[in-house]
Formats: sequence, C-alpha cells, structure tokens
Amino acid sequence: MALVASIHVEPGWELPDVTLTDVEDRPFRLKEQMGENGLLVAFTCNHCPYALAVWPRLIRHARAFREQGVNTVAINPNIHPDYPQDSIPAMKEKIAEWGIDFPYVADESQDVARAFDAQCTPDIYLFDKQGRLYYHGRIDDYWKDESKVTREELAEAVRAMVEGRPAPEPQHPTIGCSIKWREE
Repeated sequence: MALVASIHVEPGWELPDVTLTDVEDRPFRLKEQMGENGLLVAFTCNHCPYALAVWPRLIRHARAFREQGVNTVAINPNIHPDYPQDSIPAMKEKIAEWGIDFPYVADESQDVARAFDAQCTPDIYLFDKQGRLYYHGRIDDYWKDESKVTREELAEAVRAMVEGRPAPEPQHPTIGCSIKWREE
C-alpha cells in the first residue's frame, strides 16, 4: 500500500453538488447532508491501516460534532474489483460491526473523489454552513496510536468554526493509503 499525503486545497472552496449511492443503492445527494453549522466529509475505506486506525476516532468525533450542528459523511472511493474488503457488502458489515451512525456511502465511479482532489484514505474535508471549505487536514497529531495523541486538530477546527473564529493554521495533511484508482 502506497503511503501518500493529502494535497493542499484552497480554503473557501465550495462543496461540490454531487450525488453518490448509499449501501442500499439509493441516490444520496451530498449537499443535503449539511448540518446547521457545517459538514465533515471523510474519504475512507475498510482495509487501509491508516483508515482503520482512525475509524474509532471518526465515529466518536461524528457524535460530538453532530451535537455542535456539524454532520458527517464518510465516502468510500475504493470500490474496486481488486479490493473486495472495500466492497459495498463489506461496507454494510462494517456499518453494523463498528456502529457507524452517520452515512457511509460508495463512490463507485470515483468521480466524487476526483472532484475533491482526494488522494488517500483517510482524507478529511470540513465545510462551514455556507458550504465553503474551512479545514482540510488530519484528525489529530498521531494517526497510529490514539493514546499518543496530543492535539485533536479536527475537533479544534470544528470548535473554532462553530464559534465563528478563523480556521486554524497550519493545517497538516492527512496521510494514508493511496486511493485505489481504477483504470479508465
């Protein structure tokens, strides 16, 4: 698995108006998921060790963020025949196993990942209530072992956004496995 980092995306970039498919094969419009104060979009998957390490944090944070008016959507761009662990049936299993209580949807065409310039799993995007990119960075300062985290950067960013303060700087890129792009 190739380790890559997310790339810089300009703050203020507008949330794309895209439609995905949920695990029940129903259309899912991303902009309709906006919370009162914003939306967290996380590109992730089921098999990447980086994504696996932060899934418990993402699930826990999503609950806290929802109380602050920020909804969460996880998007799996790795619907790829070579990675059955990331298939839609496997996503359904993980939703039940991990108790994911926010939308976890499939980007089968990978068009949404391309629209976001997503590079890796996980790749985190936080949009304000106007649908403008506020934060694009890592969840915290130690992906591998939650007990060694000293700064919860995403939680700090959500707090600042909800309170109307400027976005935190610097915004450190996430690292993870490369998205498993299909040949076109």
